[in-house]
Amino acid sequence: MPILTSIISWLNIKRISQIELMKKYPSDVQRETFYELIEKAKNTEWGLKYDYATIDSISDFQNRVPIQEYDDVKPYVNRLRDGESNLLWPSEIKWFAKSSGTTSDKSKFIPVSREALEDCHFQAGKDGIALYAQRYPDTDVFLGKTLVLGGSHNINNFSNQSYYGDLSAVLIQNLPFWAEFIRTPSLQTVLLDKWDEKIDKMTEEAIKVNVTSIAGVPSWMLVLLKNILKVTGKSTLKEVWPNLELFTHGGVAFTPYREEFERLIGYDKMRYIETYNASEGFFAIQDSEDEDSLLLMLDYGIFYEFIDMREIDNSNPKVYTIDDVELNTNYAMLISTNSGLWRYKIGDTVKFTSIVPHKIKITGRIKHFINAFGEELIIDNAEKAIHKACADTGAIIKEYTACPIYMQGESKGAHEWLFEFTRHPNNIDQFMQILDNKLKDVNSDYEAKRFKDMSLAFPKYTVLSDGIFYEWLKLKDKLGGQHKIPRLANHRDYVDELLSLQNQSN
Repeated sequence: MPILTSIISWLNIKRISQIELMKKYPSDVQRETFYELIEKAKNTEWGLKYDYATIDSISDFQNRVPIQEYDDVKPYVNRLRDGESNLLWPSEIKWFAKSSGTTSDKSKFIPVSREALEDCHFQAGKDGIALYAQRYPDTDVFLGKTLVLGGSHNINNFSNQSYYGDLSAVLIQNLPFWAEFIRTPSLQTVLLDKWDEKIDKMTEEAIKVNVTSIAGVPSWMLVLLKNILKVTGKSTLKEVWPNLELFTHGGVAFTPYREEFERLIGYDKMRYIETYNASEGFFAIQDSEDEDSLLLMLDYGIFYEFIDMREIDNSNPKVYTIDDVELNTNYAMLISTNSGLWRYKIGDTVKFTSIVPHKIKITGRIKHFINAFGEELIIDNAEKAIHKACADTGAIIKEYTACPIYMQGESKGAHEWLFEFTRHPNNIDQFMQILDNKLKDVNSDYEAKRFKDMSLAFPKYTVLSDGIFYEWLKLKDKLGGQHKIPRLANHRDYVDELLSLQNQSN
């Protein structure tokens, strides 16, 4: 075992023990987190408003503090941006993570405290290393650099007191100095906000160093890796970086992209690890390649609550903690954090695949679904159906989105799918038939609506020209970083815009 790896493994022993205790005693860890948050925030403006000093239990907290969305906390955020303090959290808030706005045209600015940086985001990075070294003690990943594909916006000033940027830009700006020795590209390059220039500069720098791992959103990482192969003239990334062994990814489901990564990397022993992080916090890490569930990290200064998605539209839904969640139920996630978000609905949906330890799968977004006809189609359903259709027809999906076709006159409703393929299916009609049948298998409501085409007709599809999704994102100034294609929508806005671009290109 290399000396550096041995030292890192030794340093990780204590943290691995803490993680094992967290897995074994999740309720105790979450209760401790909860009371620490309440105690620290009791003298803030928010804490005084809801009398945190007299909160004696989690149920007190739930009865007293209403569920929040961004518009509810926006007035506080605006005041923080202008330099006020001690509003939501006692420590200084001068950093704000600008959300990608995938569910709304309005940007959201999420407060990021020093505690959130140190105890959540940076701790998660160290935990990822610890868990990986524990599983693979013979790894050489620490002998090279990590290629990090960050956000697409530089740090900007709100005022002299506060700054904003993509979460990745905020994190990179605050990393300790030694991090520069273990990652590439340079700080100047990674913070470029012109995407095309950034890809070229990253390529130029990355091909000169020993990259042993890569990290980023799969869809945008593919753009960078293909450019690297184009510039170097190599057939696979293993020829560019012989010691490459790990891809840490997050942001979008990896299944549609995996086959393409395997082809580009050209190395069947490549390891893939998923993480679940967002502007609001870092939540979970895949701690085993034997399963695709993620370990919910309960000691990052985040207190979790969950709403059964069947009650999401109720004015007073029942809210669960990790003590009483159930397996395979689709939940909307609420968080209270060490940046001062309280009972905040982040918009993601998850389901638990294991309890003690608590492991989850990301199933989609509260607003990214199709339910125009009572079919309740979520992203998890779509990903499973697309994976099956690709596997059976030899296709590789590059991007996709879907929406409803509303009933008009005598015509039935249906779903409309738009695809870009890296490798086209050998039979597109068969592809759609398989997709439709798999959706019936995984979603009983969809199956009921599709029965004899009573409510839903067979789905419509369009195969878009290569690059249409890219052009659509470019027009919206959403290239790179954390920006993602909205997979499902309960309206036609995205699909109609994409079809308009397709018609213009023909």
